[in-house]
Amino acid sequence: MKLAEALIERADLQKRAAQLEERLVRNLQVQEGELPSEDPLELLNELLSVVTALELLLPRIHRANLEARLPGGLSLTEALTRRDLLDLRLKVLRRAAATASERQNRYSNSEVKIVAVIPARELQRLIDPLAKQRRELEAEIQQTNWLTELPE
Repeated sequence: MKLAEALIERADLQKRAAQLEERLVRNLQVQEGELPSEDPLELLNELLSVVTALELLLPRIHRANLEARLPGGLSLTEALTRRDLLDLRLKVLRRAAATASERQNRYSNSEVKIVAVIPARELQRLIDPLAKQRRELEAEIQQTNWLTELPE
């Protein structure tokens, strides 16, 4: 199995676990004399089996992330960390740029005028190369995910 396939399976299992948890909680209590719409014990057992499947899959994904290398030599773990940090930088810069470009409506000259301390265009000059780095890194990560076999 390829790492990319394992990541898809992980996402499916995580969604399934969340759905089962929600169904379990909804069926744990009923009005006296009523029956739940689904058997809570069956839901709990199914949830526990999904968690067991995740317990077997996650360590294999982590090992693959440590062992696999991107074309530039970074491990997948290092690349994922770099991607997360690029995402953080981009989030902050994009929010700052959006705030700096907000227009203030003033109804008279006597109202306080609000101005951006850092011009939005300067922030955008920082955003563009980071966004390009992020896109290129994501492409390398995805390529590596599809080329990497999941360890046993």
